Amino acid sequence: MTAPAVERWFEFMNSGDAEVLDDLLAEDVRFYSPAVHRPKQGRAVVTGFLMAAEHLFAGTDFRYVAQWVQSDSAVLEFAVELDGMQIEGVDIVHWNADHRITSFKVMVRPLRGLQTVSTRMAETLEDMRPAGPPPAHGQ
Repeated sequence: MTAPAVERWFEFMNSGDAEVLDDLLAEDVRFYSPAVHRPKQGRAVVTGFLMAAEHLFAGTDFRYVAQWVQSDSAVLEFAVELDGMQIEGVDIVHWNADHRITSFKVMVRPLRGLQTVSTRMAETLEDMRPAGPPPAHGQ
């Protein structure tokens, strides 16, 4: 049996539905990226990273190939081909008593795969960034 938090995570990854993700994340959730030293914290910030990941992998062969689930955590092994490279990794997920994710850690291999994912994530985050106000006249 899969934990409710894991089921909802799979629902989000299959649908890209921001409301599912918003309902799934705890207010103080932390995101640990394999490419960034310090964790990102807070629902709004983490939502941006996870939405970008879903957008990046949508339309690829991204799939979860194994899972190990306990009462308040799971390790979800994934595989994807990106830019002609086979990439593997794990999502390490913890949740609270309300089945809201409190911690989301990603590990990716090989190193070249991590570099590819990091570059593509940065591009996706930039593409998803809302346009700021136009510059003031004369700037």
